[in-house]
Amino acid sequence: MKYGMNLLLWSGEVTSEMLPTCEQLKTAGYDGVELPMFNLDLDYKSLGESLDSMGLARTAVTIRGEEDNPISPDASVRAKGVELTKQTLDCCAAAGVETLVGPYHSALGYFSGAGPTEDEWKWGVDSMRQVAEHAGQVGVRLGVEALNRFECYFLNTHGDSARFVREVDHPACGMMYDTFHSNIEEKSVTDAVNAGGDKLFHIHISENDRSTPGEGAVRWDENFDAIVNSGYDGWLVIEAFGLALPEIAAATKIWRRMYKDEITLATEGLNFMKREIEKRQA
Repeated sequence: MKYGMNLLLWSGEVTSEMLPTCEQLKTAGYDGVELPMFNLDLDYKSLGESLDSMGLARTAVTIRGEEDNPISPDASVRAKGVELTKQTLDCCAAAGVETLVGPYHSALGYFSGAGPTEDEWKWGVDSMRQVAEHAGQVGVRLGVEALNRFECYFLNTHGDSARFVREVDHPACGMMYDTFHSNIEEKSVTDAVNAGGDKLFHIHISENDRSTPGEGAVRWDENFDAIVNSGYDGWLVIEAFGLALPEIAAATKIWRRMYKDEITLATEGLNFMKREIEKRQA
C-alpha cells in the first residue's frame, strides 16, 4: 500500500511555498502527495523535480464547474470541459503525476433539480472517453470520483462510477473510492469497494466531518476489511478540508476548523491508516 496526503488541506495550488510542508509530510512517513490542479499556469515540471528530490510521488485532483460542464446540453460547454481536463492531464504529465482523480465528470455544486438524463449520461461518457484517450497518450490514469447527492447529481454511488467507467471502456479510465461519500450514500461499504474491481484505481480516506481520519463516525472496520479483502494495493490518500480554498469550502460546506493543526492531522491520520492496514495484513 502507498500512503498520500491531499494538499488541499493547505492550499488550492502548490508552489515553492508549499515545499517545506511537503518535506514535513515526507519526514512523517508519507510516500506521496496529492496536488490540487486548478491553476494550470504553474511550473509543474519544476514542482515535480522538487518532489522527486524529496522522494515523494504524486497523484492529483481537479474539478469541473458549470461553465465547463462535460454533461452540459451546450456542446461548446462540453468541449471546454474536455479541453480543460486534457490541459490538466498535460500538467499532470509534466509533474510526474500517476493518477488524476476527482469529480471532473460533471459540474461540482450544480444541480438540475432531477437525476441525470439519458442524454447527460451519453454526453458524460463521450466527454470522458475523449479525456481518457488523451490520458493514455500522456501516460496518466484517471480516477473518476462519485460524490454524494449534496455535491452533485450525476454520479452519487460507487456503483454509478463503476458503470460509468466501464461504459467509457478505456484502459486509462478507472474510478476511485471515497470513505466520506460512501458513509453518506452506500448501504454496503463492502459492495461499494468491490464495485470497482479491476477499475478501482485510487482510494480517498476521509472522515465523516472531513477532519482527522479515525476520530469520527465512518465505518472504519468495514472499510479497511473491504479494502484489504478486495486485494487493492494502491494509494490510500487522506482527503481533509479546511478553509484554504473558498470555492472548495463553499462546495464542501466547511465553515470551521475541526483539528488542532494541519500537520498533526496528517501525522495522526497516517498513523491510523498504517495501523489499520498492518493489523489486517499481519
